[in-house]
Amino acid sequence: MTQNFKLTALSHGGGCGCKISPAILGKLLKHIPVPLDSQLLLGCNTADDAALYRLNSEQILIATTDFFMPIIDDPFGFGRIAAANALSDVYAMGGKPILALNILGMPTAKVPIEVIEQVSAGGLATCERADVAVAGGHSIDCNEAFYGLAVCGLAHPNHIKQNSTAQPGDTLVLGKPLGIGILAAAYQQNKLNAAGYESLITYASQLNSVGAELATLDSVHAMTDITGFGLLGHLLEMCNASKLQAILHADDIPLIDQAVGLAADGVISAAGTRNWEHYRHDVGLSDKAKNIQPLLTDPQTNGGLLVACATEAVAQVQDLFIRNGFKEVATIGQLNNEDSPKVGVI
Repeated sequence: MTQNFKLTALSHGGGCGCKISPAILGKLLKHIPVPLDSQLLLGCNTADDAALYRLNSEQILIATTDFFMPIIDDPFGFGRIAAANALSDVYAMGGKPILALNILGMPTAKVPIEVIEQVSAGGLATCERADVAVAGGHSIDCNEAFYGLAVCGLAHPNHIKQNSTAQPGDTLVLGKPLGIGILAAAYQQNKLNAAGYESLITYASQLNSVGAELATLDSVHAMTDITGFGLLGHLLEMCNASKLQAILHADDIPLIDQAVGLAADGVISAAGTRNWEHYRHDVGLSDKAKNIQPLLTDPQTNGGLLVACATEAVAQVQDLFIRNGFKEVATIGQLNNEDSPKVGVI
């Protein structure tokens, strides 16, 4: 029964593409008060991936939550991907996730219990692979299906990496190729072949656990993961927080081959179009870069880590990525002190 059930038919979006638009989110965040607790080191003021709370002189608690609607119909695969995406926020801050709680919503009158069990089993499998304990969670009966995790992790204070700590002259390194959102859009439109589906599953379920190792390097100054706002959106968050400009080289940005072809055929996600409309005024694209714009704003589900590091550390950073299974890691650009455009792609 689980093999034939269409989970994606139960929601209007899927994966990180169902995030609230950056325009609406920006307005909402303006009304969140500044916390008064002195041990809360980071909330939502720099658009970082997680909150930070000082436990003691040796430990920072990293707290985050992430959930979304089905990106594929396979319930076990959906659970695996959603869990990997939630854990990624802790890795992106330089931490090691230790504890997770399930967050699940399902229209129980429409979804067989076996399907719901497989979703949570997929999430548990990912957490077991990451050595993260799952201690229950919360579920509701609702009109649209969704699943994810609330996650807590730990890091040493010296290993925390934020959006705001990038430095002029840093080199930008990207861990995974772009195009996950376009593959997901093609899946929804029944235009994705078996090889493309395999790529979607592989990239979207690959743990970004290398972030905890990268964080031990003093030469790594900032990190984030590329998710629903695409490469340009999350890079702009880093540039704004660090008050820097980024120049990317279009030929160096890794792209999923089939996603390039699908985008050329007009298969793009609505969220990617929305992202571009919001960020375009802060981005300058060369003629060459305009050809890949849909991939630059494509919403990634559990996309790659974006690392800002000292130039002399690039080889060490890339070697760490490769030894952890990220064979398509690439150096994609640099950060500098210029002002406009905030991000240029040449």
